[in-house]
Amino acid sequence: MRRDLFEAEHEAFREAAKAFIAKELLPHQEEWEAAGVVSREAWLAAGKQGLLGMAVDEEYGGGGVDDFRFNVVLDEELVNAGINGFGSPVHTDINLPYLTRLGTEEQKRRWLPGFCSGETITAIAMTEPGAGSDLQGMRTTAVRDGDHYVLNGQKTFISNGINADLVIVAARTDPDAGAQGISLLVVERGMEGFERGRNLDKIGQKSQDTAELYFNDVRVPATNLLGEEGQGFIYLMQNLPQERLSIAVAAIASAEKVLEITKQYCRDRTAFGRPIGKFQNTRFELAEMATEVQIGRVFTDRCVADHVRGELSVEHAAMAKWWLTEMNKRVVDRCLQLHGGYGYMMEYPVAKAFLDSRVQTIYGGTTEIMKEIVGRSLGI
Repeated sequence: MRRDLFEAEHEAFREAAKAFIAKELLPHQEEWEAAGVVSREAWLAAGKQGLLGMAVDEEYGGGGVDDFRFNVVLDEELVNAGINGFGSPVHTDINLPYLTRLGTEEQKRRWLPGFCSGETITAIAMTEPGAGSDLQGMRTTAVRDGDHYVLNGQKTFISNGINADLVIVAARTDPDAGAQGISLLVVERGMEGFERGRNLDKIGQKSQDTAELYFNDVRVPATNLLGEEGQGFIYLMQNLPQERLSIAVAAIASAEKVLEITKQYCRDRTAFGRPIGKFQNTRFELAEMATEVQIGRVFTDRCVADHVRGELSVEHAAMAKWWLTEMNKRVVDRCLQLHGGYGYMMEYPVAKAFLDSRVQTIYGGTTEIMKEIVGRSLGI
């Protein structure tokens, strides 16, 4: 089906994004995977190209165009190119709304120019070792002491954790207030007591720096509080739909890419004297996947359009996140099977996609949590 989500300016941006990825990211992919982190030079290059602050007002160094479709274009092209570690989706899709919607004028002038230029890389720290998707179970605390908060706790699985210059940290400012006792503080590189643990060794997305973070009596200025004290849980709930939509966008792009690769493989690979695509079982497998992918594409684009209009519901974002990531997992697995033994070889893109995409059903809220959100919305 023809996509009608984008306009001419989005397609022009797509060509620019493709050129940037081909020049600045693809040549270094193997190097970054071996190092476990993308170089800061890549971030600076992305900033120079205008890829990091599209939704930021021009007065703060951004593009001045708040249109999530540009984010979608970049996310899709990163997936199409097989770039798994450049953390711009975390930086722009997930973290930026906290700074633009909650930041004071002083905070915006202090942080957004570097955000847009790539000089300031961001992360968000919600997950803790003992409280994964259960945000209300977090134990990190921030106690007010004069003009500062004293921050103590540990976070884990933090994307951009090694590179990050700013970390939006969710912490309890009132331990007795439940969800109403959570606030958001911005911790900056170099603050005493802020330490990074190891760069976590993952099965996929090898060049994405994912770290443990430790906060030991970190004195965070009260001027680094995002929004109002005690409203952090509400802010997280307000921003999570865009995060989950971003993950869904990557999932459907991955499924489409892997399916195209597999269709070509089935045309070229022969067995018993003919291409394996000529066998009925192969055609049925491809037909089923093509149908699921097409349905997923239509629903994703509708969710994006709703989001651009400010109409995307929490429930629809959760539906998109769980169904599309689970669908992508099925498609990649079945495509690997059709590749036979070659699908198990890392030199084949399907093997890499199998490892890189597996986390999608986990981060941003697990499939089980997404189903719980949808289930609660049904009025049962």
